[in-house]
Amino acid sequence: MSVTWFASQRYRLAPAPGGLGLVQDFLNTVGIGDYGPDLLADPEMARDWAVRAAHAWSTVRGVDAQPPPLSDSDTAKLHALRGTIAKLVAGEATPGRVGSVTASFAVADTGDVRLEPAGGGWRWFASALWAEILLSQQDGTWRRIKRCHNHACASTFYDRSKNNSGVWHDVKTCGNVANLRASRARRREREEAKNSDI
Repeated sequence: MSVTWFASQRYRLAPAPGGLGLVQDFLNTVGIGDYGPDLLADPEMARDWAVRAAHAWSTVRGVDAQPPPLSDSDTAKLHALRGTIAKLVAGEATPGRVGSVTASFAVADTGDVRLEPAGGGWRWFASALWAEILLSQQDGTWRRIKRCHNHACASTFYDRSKNNSGVWHDVKTCGNVANLRASRARRREREEAKNSDI
């Protein structure tokens, strides 16, 4: 099943599997250089992203979820939530409650029990995001959600490497830039060491 995650697609990122794609896409609403603006900086852009993301998530999860309308204040709450989840990805999250977010349980036609987002506005998205994070932590895929180590990029990618050792969203672009920078730094150090020996 082909699903388009709008925010991640603009950075040419392969989507994380299943509902975890929602978390990745949410984190990729951040603006990065020439790729595009911060999709949560403007209420209209945030609403557009929300409709697209809810549709993609509904398709992946096989549910008919209607995205809740977002107010201007919901946009600010989503922006703060993105920062909290980004810290979680970076391993910098502080323990504590995630706020007044709820979810409900439902039984699918197949007999599978699933978590369903609850609440209106930003709370619906927070509920869906925290549920997907919980599920991915339980199935072991959460550790593969990473932020690109190129600080100029900082996109969120899903590490598909066999040993989960990826640090760049794309080795050819971000990896080459970092490797070139490191090579130049090593060359400078060698030259400085050689000059100090003279």
